[in-house]
Amino acid sequence: MTTMKIAQIAQNYAKAWNSKSAEAVASFLAEDGEIVINRGEPWSGRARVRDMAAGFFSDVPDLSLTCDDVRISDKHVLFLWTFTGHDATTHRPLKIHGWEEWDLTSDLQVLSSRGWFDAQAYALQAGSD
Repeated sequence: MTTMKIAQIAQNYAKAWNSKSAEAVASFLAEDGEIVINRGEPWSGRARVRDMAAGFFSDVPDLSLTCDDVRISDKHVLFLWTFTGHDATTHRPLKIHGWEEWDLTSDLQVLSSRGWFDAQAYALQAGSD
């Protein structure tokens, strides 16, 4: 596992989000991988991760995600991101910062991701608060 290879995976993950393909996003997870966002219910398995990504694309159809930084410690990765776009309901602009903490498998797929963002800031920007 090299730092450069993991950094490239992070860039490709951002590209997957920018492709607007829920399938592309889910492909970064192991078959039994899961994502938990802000200590919510887990999205376990690729099919559920596809559902989660599709939900984000529905809520923010013009979502654009940038990889702001990557921190690596063996098979544990911190993926820092910013997304911009417009809320699908209110059409108000969004700029949200967050991160995902990944635990990787030996073949560099995400086994678990713990994602974090300021949900209160999201609601305020979206105008749904």
